[in-house]
Amino acid sequence: MKDNPDEQWSIESDGNGCHFMIKVTAGAKRNHAGGNYQGALKISVTQIAEKGKANKEVLKLLTKAIRVKKSQLLLRSGETARLKKFYCSQISAEELRKKLNQLR
Repeated sequence: MKDNPDEQWSIESDGNGCHFMIKVTAGAKRNHAGGNYQGALKISVTQIAEKGKANKEVLKLLTKAIRVKKSQLLLRSGETARLKKFYCSQISAEELRKKLNQLR
């Protein structure tokens, strides 16, 4: 399925933070965060998916892209999958949505 810029983000708030989805492409030509794929933020990293190296690069890029502290982000599921679920503490769904929209 192609990108749909009008598609909403898949964000779940728990009052203390938010869960959100990202779709990762490892081994890309450049590091980039932006775009929406079925409600998930698209992230490309140059690091290959080997022994958690790509996940570390994703975390680093995600921290910069949405301007949060590394300690606020936690990989909840999808450690070895392309589709991953992250949790960001101390952020509202509205604030996270605004930050993700700026990456398009």
